[in-house]
Amino acid sequence: MLYEYIKKHYQEAEPIFFGDLPCDGKPKSELSRQIRKLCEEEKLVKYDTGIYYMPKKTTLKNLVGPSSDTVAQSKYICKKGKMIGFYTGNTLANQFGISTQVSQCQEIISNNMSAKVMEIKIGGKKYLVRKSKLLVTNQNVKVLQLLELIKIIDDYMDEGYKEAGEIIKKYIRENHISKTDIDRYIRSFSIKVFKNYYELGIDDVFA
Repeated sequence: MLYEYIKKHYQEAEPIFFGDLPCDGKPKSELSRQIRKLCEEEKLVKYDTGIYYMPKKTTLKNLVGPSSDTVAQSKYICKKGKMIGFYTGNTLANQFGISTQVSQCQEIISNNMSAKVMEIKIGGKKYLVRKSKLLVTNQNVKVLQLLELIKIIDDYMDEGYKEAGEIIKKYIRENHISKTDIDRYIRSFSIKVFKNYYELGIDDVFA
């Protein structure tokens, strides 16, 4: 039963993507029919095209579903514990604490993207999603987002290289990133990363 599978693998208010559901050898039209039936029975709620969720009831008996950010994260950043992307731009700079700027359009780099870059609207909110040049995994995501930050740091840091460098060195220590990790991926980035890397003065963290 489809509903039993959903209850076993999903939490209430967690995004459910049509493409992730098993067909068990049946045509997709049959899967669509089953989903429509579950929606009619109010066991599922349609969030957007191809996106559903099991409704969560509050104490006031209101139905609660996923936020647009939760849907974006589930589709482009972390799917069932598997890292497939990360934030870039202003959001990444904010996560590191080198910027207090706020952007109306969050930017994401993801494996789950066929086009080079595309503006996507989820729940009325815009996201700019770029296809990752390198395969993002649980093992390398910390290194890739670090190198991405170094690449874009000139556009977002509130203070200077010295202050940003100290924040980055702390991140490197906390996440046990080695010089070998950096060397493995840095050549896949633009020459700007090499320039900013030395401007930030972070090489001594590996001494």
